[in-house]
Amino acid sequence: MTGKEQLMNILLAPHVTEKTSLAMQNHNQYAFRVRRSATKPQIRAAVELMFDVKVTGVQVVNEPGKTRRFGKTIGRTQDWKKAYVSLLAGQAIDLEAKPKA
Repeated sequence: MTGKEQLMNILLAPHVTEKTSLAMQNHNQYAFRVRRSATKPQIRAAVELMFDVKVTGVQVVNEPGKTRRFGKTIGRTQDWKKAYVSLLAGQAIDLEAKPKA
């Protein structure tokens, strides 16, 4: 894979909840579900490439998987990583539009 292809695979999906909606409105921060192996510089580069915006900061949260039951069987969901991306004032990401490739 080339560098651009690797960056395009870093972001898995936008993570939209009540908490992230408030962060969007109040702090110009967007949340994404990212690969567990992704680093902050890679996440920054991926967002700048895909959405053509200027990133001012990246915060990363490792979310542990939850224990789940299916009858007698006890299992566990996968751990995952979430990234909060802060943008330069006046810039925004339209999560409903298709990303720029």
